[in-house]
Amino acid sequence: MNYLRHITLLLIAAMLFTACGNDWLDVEPSTSIQTEDGVKSLKEVEFSLNGIYSTMQSSDAYSGRLVYYADVTGDDMQAVSSTKRTGNYYRFNFTKDNGPSSHWSYLYNIIQNCNFVLVNLDRITVSNAQKARRDDLRGQALAIRGMALFDLTRLFGYPYTKDGGASLGVPIVETLSGTEDKPARKTVAECYAHIITDLTTASDLLAGKFNKGKFNKWAALTLLSRVYLYKGDNAAALKAAKAAIAGAEKAGYALWTNKNYPKAWGADASATDPGEVLFEIVNLTTDSPGLESMGYLNSKDGYDDMCITASFYRLLKQNPRDVRLKLLSFDGKDYAYVNKYQPQANENIMDANIPLLRLSEAYLNAAEAAVKTGDNATAVTYLDAIVNRADPDSTVKGKTLTLADVLNERRKELVAEGHRMYDVMRNGLSIKRVDVEEPDIALTRHDTPYMDYDRTFYMIVLPIPKREMDANPNMKQNPGY
Repeated sequence: MNYLRHITLLLIAAMLFTACGNDWLDVEPSTSIQTEDGVKSLKEVEFSLNGIYSTMQSSDAYSGRLVYYADVTGDDMQAVSSTKRTGNYYRFNFTKDNGPSSHWSYLYNIIQNCNFVLVNLDRITVSNAQKARRDDLRGQALAIRGMALFDLTRLFGYPYTKDGGASLGVPIVETLSGTEDKPARKTVAECYAHIITDLTTASDLLAGKFNKGKFNKWAALTLLSRVYLYKGDNAAALKAAKAAIAGAEKAGYALWTNKNYPKAWGADASATDPGEVLFEIVNLTTDSPGLESMGYLNSKDGYDDMCITASFYRLLKQNPRDVRLKLLSFDGKDYAYVNKYQPQANENIMDANIPLLRLSEAYLNAAEAAVKTGDNATAVTYLDAIVNRADPDSTVKGKTLTLADVLNERRKELVAEGHRMYDVMRNGLSIKRVDVEEPDIALTRHDTPYMDYDRTFYMIVLPIPKREMDANPNMKQNPGY
């Protein structure tokens, strides 16, 4: 009964998010959770984890906002117009009084429910035969918690590389906190230390087998390599990325080929044919994230909310043989959309799966880290796999690679997957939004006063939500808001 009550609370929370926004934050901070109930078996733990994955499916979470945020704040994608759903992000319209609270509340909800799982796993006695399953479940909870804290930190805290992690990140919540708890923000460095611990432990515990829609060992290692890149620990990033690639490919994962790349995004991955997506949000018609999912927002047949910029289109078509051009969908001569969020057979575009960690990213992480550590041979090996897949007649073999080479390939490969603004800011570069004449997308023009900025711009981090500030006297607002 206690377990069922907890699951009911999870479901009620999900409905409240959908129906009422974040009104409950007026009462208590989202770093708190009210539960004294426990679970008593690994089956019940797994059911609780399924509830967490379900929360991640929301268009306010990993099926929408948490992904497109870094795209529409960058220079490769934009809101089709200022009135579109992504318009406020694209135009940096947020203030301390109207900043989006869903990022904060969803992610802390996820963290607290991971804490619930972890606490209860410690209370369950298992047989020797069950230990591997218990370890895998613990690894999933730690990986999800690490991912959620990482996303909170990069949304609300400045890049680690800006000041060595000295600026404020977010509260770290690793126990079941009550409504009386009012945690203060930790530094970005402290947040990263916690994230790395969670992901390192998770990668040691997780199984390497295909686990559709759930974290496995190779996904955790790929995410860990990303975190190390963001931190500027390039040797550790390269080690984690290489381990992820080697392990994943031994387990049957492989980069999509040039031939199947345009359609592979909608393929139904399986243990016998896992493809290259290491972790994805699996959406079904029966539990759809709705019309504000990445699939519907990125489609000319949906909300046509976000499109590529003319400058990015010019970059991509420098090589007319680049297979990634085949992912573009054109709305007449006006706009071009990225068709990565393809529905699986017999499903709607709003129900498309959301790839969050791909083998391609692990290759790009390895290439970037290798360039930064001066290991050109390794950088060439990993970057060439991506370049040659995009166009079998192209190669970087025999070339001395620069960071610009890797980042340009990264933006072409990972566009519309939530990376660009973060990649620019963590590397101390500038976003430069420019309008260029491209007849294929003649109406694509920027509509924002913020055309050129770097990581000194205070709006590259979101304001702490007003309701959080009101609920927690120990909370400090980000500078400038």
